[in-house]
Amino acid sequence: MKTLLIHQRGSALLLVLWALLLLSAATFGWVAWVQMRLLTGGEESRAMEARVMARSGITLGLHPLVTRLTPLPPEELASGAGYELRIRSEGGKLNINWLLQGEEPMKMTIFKQWLERRGLDFQQRETLVDCLLDYIDADNVKRLNGAEDEGDYHPANRQLRSVEELRQVRGTGPLTSQPGWRDDLTVYSLGPIDLTSASPEVLELLPGLGHSRIQQFIDLRRGPDGLDGTADDRVFTDLAAVQQALALSPAQFEQLRPLVSLNDPTLEIRSIGHSGGTTRTIAVVARKAGGKPQVLSWNE
Repeated sequence: MKTLLIHQRGSALLLVLWALLLLSAATFGWVAWVQMRLLTGGEESRAMEARVMARSGITLGLHPLVTRLTPLPPEELASGAGYELRIRSEGGKLNINWLLQGEEPMKMTIFKQWLERRGLDFQQRETLVDCLLDYIDADNVKRLNGAEDEGDYHPANRQLRSVEELRQVRGTGPLTSQPGWRDDLTVYSLGPIDLTSASPEVLELLPGLGHSRIQQFIDLRRGPDGLDGTADDRVFTDLAAVQQALALSPAQFEQLRPLVSLNDPTLEIRSIGHSGGTTRTIAVVARKAGGKPQVLSWNE
């Protein structure tokens, strides 16, 4: 069985590499044509070519066979012009809408613990959470520390459509004024925290997992090279295998089960194109669940 699994993974990798080769060849021809039409030497031309490079990377990243484990070295498609592609899972982040949905105690605790780690004191945490709940709920009833319609402030009465929208919510200043505050947050994942891609800091928010147990799991997950998102990562096919890897009893894992998932298909695809010293970045969030990817967000 093990030999068969290795053979299947090897065959899948060959298919991916063959697809990448074909895409690279097609992209190279297109880039060469575009490059011939650009005026040489001007900043505007270099910016346009850098954007073309970035879009070439996005085209590759959106291919159904490309995953966060696909080897993707930087590509040089023309003299002094190319792109670097980075793919990471959105599932390893904290989905704000999912955490707030239903005001379930365990999920609310995870969010408040994360806010505490960001340095927010008790009152700041309570105000931020109440204001967020008032912002997304359908009524106009103000929570103890929340805010409803008042003057020029009008909650949206719907779920957040982007992480950046947090800036529009009253009471979020102590968080959104910090550098890197967006890094652990998303609104695009399927919800539960993806154990195959969550950082140690996010995993430590889950109940029943201590630092030592998490570090052993991370080491196992990363494989021999010690890096996440590479071809030698341990592939978990079901939660039972994760339970065994975490050395949790059935009772312990039953508490954890509603909060976690495996292999969330939602990915952030970031392509950095360059031409000379000019760079342009395109960031796309897409869900790859078979067939044509569903693009959820596109920023350039």
